[in-house]
Amino acid sequence: MTDEQPQQATIESSAGAMIRAARQAQGVHIAQLAASIKVSVRKLEALEADRLDELPDATFARALAQTVCRSLKIDPAPVLALLPSPGTLSQLEEVAQGLNQPFREPGGPGAGSAVLGVLKRPVVWVVVLLVAGAAVLWSIPSSTWQEWLGRHDPTAASGLRVEVVPVEPSASLEVPASAAPVVSAAASAPAPAVQQAAPASPAAPTAAVLVRTRAESWIEIQDANGRILLSRLLAPGEEVSLDGAFPMRVRVGNAEATELRVRGQVFDMTPFRRENVARFEIR
Repeated sequence: MTDEQPQQATIESSAGAMIRAARQAQGVHIAQLAASIKVSVRKLEALEADRLDELPDATFARALAQTVCRSLKIDPAPVLALLPSPGTLSQLEEVAQGLNQPFREPGGPGAGSAVLGVLKRPVVWVVVLLVAGAAVLWSIPSSTWQEWLGRHDPTAASGLRVEVVPVEPSASLEVPASAAPVVSAAASAPAPAVQQAAPASPAAPTAAVLVRTRAESWIEIQDANGRILLSRLLAPGEEVSLDGAFPMRVRVGNAEATELRVRGQVFDMTPFRRENVARFEIR
């Protein structure tokens, strides 16, 4: 009995530990729980690890814990007793206090040193030189450019004149007999008949729905007849092919790491994704 008391004290030492123990005791994956209560897995992980500073405020943490307890069907009172009260200073209130600090006008004692620090950067000087060079080139008159290009034109320097002589359409070119093409016997022989190619075999039928995962993802797919085609956690790199009656109702717990193909085409889940959980219907 003395060995069980320290273990129970460890489980009930924090609200997050109590929630995690209850979820694992019921065999519920964290992605499945996040999809059922419509919240991101990251927030559930922060609550179970007692990283309350990653949540918006104490009120949100208590509301999330109460929702999780209701979903797991456990008493929320012991869990809420271990969470901070709603009056606890939140991160937004700390930011608000920082906003009340007096504003320091620019041009103070450190303004000159800041300007010198910017001028010492090589990137600034490169930009200045490029702008100055462009301004110099823009200021050169067009006549100067034409004169300079004329001096370097090889045709103008050598005095050559290029003349285009048109050819009359009626004129014909006579080919001497010595230059006539020689046709070999093999070329003059009639070409053998091309054998007709056999008809291509029809493409192999593809599954109506194909699911691939790059990481762990909870997938649930139900067809139009109410039959559950898939409802489990898929391992990273797993691929599942499904066939059923359309329309199908789909719920994906980790949408970023899941690829869904419908009739061979990639299905975009971005418009239906909320907090990395996607719910939609495919037809």
